[in-house]
Amino acid sequence: MNVNKQLIAIKDRIDKRSKDSRSSYLKKVKFSSEQTKSARKNMGCSNIAHAFASCDKAQQNQGANGGSVIGIVSAYNDMLSAHAPLKDYPDIIKKSSEKRNAIARVAGGVPAMCDGITQGEPGMELSLFSRDVIALSTAVAFSHNVFDGGICLGVCDKIVPGLIIGALSFGHLPIAMLPAGPMPTGISNEEKSTNRKKYASGEIDRSALISSEQSAYHTSGTCTFYGTANTNQLIMEVMGLQLPSASFFQPNTKERELLIDKTVECILDLKEKDIKMGEMLDSKSWVNAIVGLIASGGSTNLAIHLIAMAEAGGFKITIEDIDEIASITPIIANVYPNGTADVNEFHNSGGVAAFIGSLLDGGYLFEDVQTLLGHGLGVYRNKLEIQDESLVWKDKSIILDQSIIRDINNPFRQTGGLKLINGNIGKGVIKTSALKNPDKVIKAPAVVFDDQEDVLKAFNEGELNKNLIIVVRGQGPSANGMPELHKLTSPLNVLQSKGFDIAIITDGRMSGASGSVPAVIHITPEAKNLGAIGLIKNGDLIELDIKKGTFKLLVENNILEKRTHAEINHSHQGIGRELFKSFREKVGSVETGASIF
Repeated sequence: MNVNKQLIAIKDRIDKRSKDSRSSYLKKVKFSSEQTKSARKNMGCSNIAHAFASCDKAQQNQGANGGSVIGIVSAYNDMLSAHAPLKDYPDIIKKSSEKRNAIARVAGGVPAMCDGITQGEPGMELSLFSRDVIALSTAVAFSHNVFDGGICLGVCDKIVPGLIIGALSFGHLPIAMLPAGPMPTGISNEEKSTNRKKYASGEIDRSALISSEQSAYHTSGTCTFYGTANTNQLIMEVMGLQLPSASFFQPNTKERELLIDKTVECILDLKEKDIKMGEMLDSKSWVNAIVGLIASGGSTNLAIHLIAMAEAGGFKITIEDIDEIASITPIIANVYPNGTADVNEFHNSGGVAAFIGSLLDGGYLFEDVQTLLGHGLGVYRNKLEIQDESLVWKDKSIILDQSIIRDINNPFRQTGGLKLINGNIGKGVIKTSALKNPDKVIKAPAVVFDDQEDVLKAFNEGELNKNLIIVVRGQGPSANGMPELHKLTSPLNVLQSKGFDIAIITDGRMSGASGSVPAVIHITPEAKNLGAIGLIKNGDLIELDIKKGTFKLLVENNILEKRTHAEINHSHQGIGRELFKSFREKVGSVETGASIF
C-alpha cells in the first residue's frame, strides 16, 4: 500500500530542514569510515597488544591480523530488574562471534538508573541528564577504535536514547540494540493502580501498598506496563535496530538466546556489506519511529528523546512534526496505562509484528528502509518461529485479540495519543491516549506550587478538593534537570474520581506510566528561563481546551506586565546533584531534545 501523502510531506520537510546538518553528519561518517578501515593496520604494535591481551592466543592473532571485532556496550546492573538479565549476554555474544570466526569484547559499561526507584526522590533530578552521560559513556567505550561493529545492551527510560545518541557518533559502524524482555505478569496493572489510589485516599496502609507493589515488580525483566522502557523497545523494532519480535520475548527463553545469536550474525553481515548505522537511519526511519510512538499510545518522554536522537544523526525534528503525525495517525494498541492489558498480553495478541503489519496495511509506515535483516520493513510483520534451532520469519503475524491490537480500519481512536498545546503560557504537550475524555475543556483557578512535595502536603490536608488546575513550576531542565512528577498521579486520580475538574500544568515531566489525568507537560519556556508559567499566581483562571490544543492564562496583559517572575531556587546539593551544575547551565530547551550537546 502507498504511504500516507501527509507522512511523505512531513518526511520531505524534515529532509529539507536537515539538508545541511545531515550532509555534515554523512561527511563525518564517510571520514570516520575511511579512517577506521586502516586503523588497526596502522595502529602501534603495543596498542594492538593492549587491545587483545585478554583474548586467547588465537584471538590475539585474529585481532592483530584484521579479524572482525564486535564491541559490546552494556547497561547491565542488577539494581534494575530490566537490566539484570543482561549479565549473561556478553558470554553468549562472544560464543556466537567465535563460531563465526569473529571476536566480541565488552568495550565498556554505561550507567543505568531506574526512574521507578528515584521517582519522587532527589535522584530523579539526574534522570534526564543521565541520557547524555550514557551517550558520553558509549563514546568512551567505542573510542578504542578497534571495532568493526557494535551491539548495545539496554532497555529503560534514558538508557536506550543515550546509547543511540552515543552510537550515532560511531555511525560508520553497523550497530544493533539488544533488550532483555519483560518480566512475567504479576498482579494486573489495573489492580496495582487501584491499590495506589486506595493508599492515597487512606483506605489501605503502607504495608498493604508495599505488598501490592512487590506483587507487580517481582522478578528480573522489564516492568510490564507500557511506559518509557517498553516504548523504547517498540520504537527500536519499528526502526529496524532490533530484530523482528525482539522486544517482548521474556528473559531466559530459547527465543531470547537465539535472538542474541542472530543479532551477531546480522552485525557481521552488515559489516561485510558495508552498511553503516548512520546511513541506515534516514528520515523515513525517524518518521516511522514517531508513527510507532503515536499509534501505540507511547510515553511522552519519547517526544523529547526522539528529537535528541535524530539530531545526533543530523536530522532536525520538531515537536510540531510529532504533533502533525499524531493528528493523522490512529491508535491501534491498547496497553496500560491506555488500556488494561500489559505488554505480555500485547505480545501474545500478535505483538509488535501484528502492530507493524496493521500500520503497513494502512500506509502509515515506510516499508523501504534498511533494517538489521536487510532492506525492507515487511519482514518485521512476520511471526518469529524456531525451526531446526534457528529463527525464521515466514508467516504474517495476525491479531489475536482486537481488544489489545486493532486492524488499521478499526482503530481505538482515529488520531494519536500526543498533542501539542499552545497558548500565552507557552508551549507544551499532553498525552491524550489514556484520557477518558480527550476533548475536554477545563476552566478552573490555578493553585501554584514550586515542589511536588508541597502538592502532596496540600492533598493530604484536604486543600485540593475542588475544581482546579495545579501548576508545578521550576521543574524544567535548567532549573533542576526536569524530573518526572509521577508521584502525583495517584492523588490526582483520587481527586478526579471524586468528580472534580482537574488538570496539571508543569515545565517538568510525567512518567511514561502517566496519562489518566489531563497534564500539560514539558512547558517551554520554563520558569527558570522567564517563561510565562513563572507569572501565574494562586487563583488565576486558566482554560485548557484539549480538543483545540490550547491553554490560556485568563489574566489581562496589563496586569501580567506588572508581575515579576517567580524566583526558582533549588539546593542542588547531595545525591550527586552538585556534580551536574554544568549540565543545568548548558542544557537546551525541550524543543531541541533537552540535550547538553
